[in-house]
Amino acid sequence: MKVTVIIPTYNEIENIDSILRAVRSAVPDAELLVVDDNSPDGTGKQAEKTAKEIGHVRVLHRPGKEGLGTAYRDAFKLVLDGDTDVIITMDADFSHDPRTIPLFLQAINNGAEIVVGSRYIKDGMSVNWPLHRLLLSKWGNRYTAFMLKIKVCDCTTGFRAFTSKSMNELGVLNTVSQGYAFQTEILFLASRNKFQKVTEVPIIFHDRKYGKSKMNSKIIRESMLLVTRWGIALRTGIGRKHLPR
Repeated sequence: MKVTVIIPTYNEIENIDSILRAVRSAVPDAELLVVDDNSPDGTGKQAEKTAKEIGHVRVLHRPGKEGLGTAYRDAFKLVLDGDTDVIITMDADFSHDPRTIPLFLQAINNGAEIVVGSRYIKDGMSVNWPLHRLLLSKWGNRYTAFMLKIKVCDCTTGFRAFTSKSMNELGVLNTVSQGYAFQTEILFLASRNKFQKVTEVPIIFHDRKYGKSKMNSKIIRESMLLVTRWGIALRTGIGRKHLPR
């Protein structure tokens, strides 16, 4: 089983070398694909340097910061043109523990087509979050699942595994989300296409130690507005032509 791990980056100079080595240690035979949006801090250059040392790392240099959804689409296009069987997506800041990846692969081996790393099932959690942030995240995920009729507890996590077959069947390259809503759109597509083999695996989410988070109130508002628009279209038919297909 050939595995490719996709890691989008923007200004992750403090983390990129360590995360690549940690992923290599967790899944020694995996291919690693860094998608860097021309980070001003030199993340892309450092990724190239680490790639020469540990091998089987490809760095996709994009011209600028164009959104997480576009980064993933560019990455999936490269990967799906090859012979990869399983695709892992994760963040570069160690909020996603690379040591969890073998559990994702085990779930794939057991028949799952999509594996979601979940903070909101038994044994999953977010460490050292203030109460207001935890409540906001839980509410946002419950709202998203309700509005879009998604039977997943953590709709916004970026720590996931997919079979290449499932991504081709869903038409991941035809998704429309530019930013973080891409995570939700994939699960929405899976739900609308009645994918049965979607599994959640508990993860421990850690806040980053180095660098600055890309999440902000504007991103959250944009995602919730998109979810609301999709949910209204799904339930009433108004604007249905704009739903992901």
